[in-house]
Amino acid sequence: FKTPSTRGFNFSGNTRFNQLVDGMDNQAPGLNFSLGNFVGLTELDVDNMELLPGASSALYGPGGMNGTLLISSKNPFKYQGLSFEIKTGIMHTDEKQRPTSPYHNWNLRWAKKVSDKFAFKITSELIQAKDWVAQDERNYQRIGTLGFVKAGNRLTDPNYDGINVYGDETTVDIGAILHGIAGQAPFLGQFIDSLTTNPINVSRTGYSEKDVIDPTTLNFKLGGSLNYKITPGTEMIVAGHWGTGNTVYTGSDRYSLKALKIGQYKVELQNKNWMLRGWTTQENAGQSFNATVTTRLTNEAWKPSVTRDANGNPTPLPTDWYVQYTQAFLANKLAGQTDYDAHNNARSLADVGRPAPGSPEFKALFDQVRKIPIPQGGLFVDKSDLYQVEGQYNFSEYTKSFADILVGANYKRYVLNSEGTLFADTAGNINISEIGAYVQAGRSFLDEKLRLTLAGRYDKNTSFEGKFTPRATATYKVATNNTIRLSFQTAYRFPSTQQQWINLNVGGDTRLLGGDPSFRQFYHFDTNPVYYLDDLRAGNTRQYDNVDYKPESVSTVELGFKGLQLNEKLLIDVYGYYGQYQDFLTRTLLVQNKLGNPISQADTTGGNIYSVPVNIADKVKTFGYGLSLDYRLPLNFGISVNASSDELNNVPEGFVSFFNSPKYRFNGTFSNTGFGGGRRFGFNVTYRWQDSYFYQGDFASGTVPAFHVLDAQVSVKFPKTKSMFKIGANNLLNQYYYNAIGNAQIGGLYYASFGYNLY
Repeated sequence: FKTPSTRGFNFSGNTRFNQLVDGMDNQAPGLNFSLGNFVGLTELDVDNMELLPGASSALYGPGGMNGTLLISSKNPFKYQGLSFEIKTGIMHTDEKQRPTSPYHNWNLRWAKKVSDKFAFKITSELIQAKDWVAQDERNYQRIGTLGFVKAGNRLTDPNYDGINVYGDETTVDIGAILHGIAGQAPFLGQFIDSLTTNPINVSRTGYSEKDVIDPTTLNFKLGGSLNYKITPGTEMIVAGHWGTGNTVYTGSDRYSLKALKIGQYKVELQNKNWMLRGWTTQENAGQSFNATVTTRLTNEAWKPSVTRDANGNPTPLPTDWYVQYTQAFLANKLAGQTDYDAHNNARSLADVGRPAPGSPEFKALFDQVRKIPIPQGGLFVDKSDLYQVEGQYNFSEYTKSFADILVGANYKRYVLNSEGTLFADTAGNINISEIGAYVQAGRSFLDEKLRLTLAGRYDKNTSFEGKFTPRATATYKVATNNTIRLSFQTAYRFPSTQQQWINLNVGGDTRLLGGDPSFRQFYHFDTNPVYYLDDLRAGNTRQYDNVDYKPESVSTVELGFKGLQLNEKLLIDVYGYYGQYQDFLTRTLLVQNKLGNPISQADTTGGNIYSVPVNIADKVKTFGYGLSLDYRLPLNFGISVNASSDELNNVPEGFVSFFNSPKYRFNGTFSNTGFGGGRRFGFNVTYRWQDSYFYQGDFASGTVPAFHVLDAQVSVKFPKTKSMFKIGANNLLNQYYYNAIGNAQIGGLYYASFGYNLY
């Protein structure tokens, strides 16, 4: 799924970006961000979309520090009748990742005005395809967010850990087992000592992503509304959107979201001067599982790495994988083999009987593990809910002589329920409440040339003190259809539900913790000190100071111009912004001695590693700019170009910003909206390019190469039936690219579609 973002923080989910569908926050409650358009409007039911970059509005709640996307549906009183669109295409035409396979996207909408007072609509959409494959098998050193790509592969590195290979995250220093053998056979002691002058870290044999994740992407959406006009100016709307399907998500690990279900339901009273709305989001993760954890435990279910007693102490048995590996490795070295041969031959012996990918034995074992909840299995449970009531009143009718005044308020409640598989909620559901209120006043001056708007909102969360954030905007009309805008914006973001309450062990044996103070007590930060891992690796022992973390805020100044030039043929939109984050929320890695003793500067491995949310004391700076030019040529031809840049500075070493944004982006489009007989034909060709950048993630970090993509489409209209036929391609040249480390490589999609009653 695609998640929109502005001004950086391009991740599988951006908690600094709001996405609202008909006024409802489209986020999944347990994730705190939207799963693209997994649940929401179908393509045929979208009336309009408005993108608000930056913290430009106080009306839509905290969290939209980088931007807000407003998506509005078609009202059945206005848009009636039966509409459908059938889109079919092909993917994997070069069979590089898998055999060529079909792509389907079918849309249906039916709306009817029963009377002047009552109308309804029903919508549905089905998307199905064999998805792109994540197949980055480069060797990776996992140290939480400080990990890095390194040299080696399965044959050359006994501790190989492929990025999109799962199960090989399990690693053991076999030196301890070798010394155990020396204790039983003293005559081997000197030889074993010569082998163990350095750690001998060995990983289990893993499985590629294509072997453990079903490639079938499926999204089925069903929606509708009942609209009743209580009076000519007041409308009641009862609406619902429900979605289910399969997809893949990169977070702390790779997750297969299987049979995921999300529903959004609302009741709303709408008037030109006021609005009252109540809505809920109900989430059920279904059969979703953590692919990394599931594969590691599948290996353990087949053959334990090292048997342990009830207290977790190792009690090795001859049938254990690492015991067999170590014994074979020692025998191979005694026979004079090189390290390369000794390790590979030892692995071959320990892997005898290993279930082959795709075999009935592997499928049965894997399915057994993935259906057991974390931590005993790979299933993660998420039945979290979100509830909100909100109201708004426009007093402009009564105050227009002074100013246009708008006020509103909302109450939001999260109910987190992961049954201990994601959050620290084994004792029961976690409830988080938020309240907010806002006021906005606008007035025009100088014969309507100057427009000033002042706004502010107050927000309070169960776990944090409230805060007021003001905004001010001035627009000045320098000429007809030419406006300069200047704004000062502040915004506020509470830590996400995961930043507050996550409790999850991830690849590299790092435990992701929330920032709630209860975690520090549970993991004995007060009695067994923890240290910054980055400092420790540099030879310094800097102790974590246990400072309470806070919400994040940002203050931004923006200047822009938008206007029509050259006889209104050229539209220019240019902007620049500069902002400062205060108490910037990020993560850092801590290490704790497992035995409860003060940690040594030399001990950067073997301790308990925690990834915890923290605030950066210094102000983090962000700035960027953009330029868009749209030129209308004769005969309905047009050219559009836009370029933008975003940067984030002043993030200290050892802290991870997850900014994940290229410094430069460029798009160019050449199009025609109507040519030929009856102006029925049209086309659109778009070129997209973005710079390389360093990507930071809990799963993996590394450089994402620059890439460029060409999209194209040709269309034919049939005005009598308001129909349209299209053929087109996304990534026409089939040049594979990826936008995050660990994500799939995306190739070309070629399609044809026919739509009826579209416009």
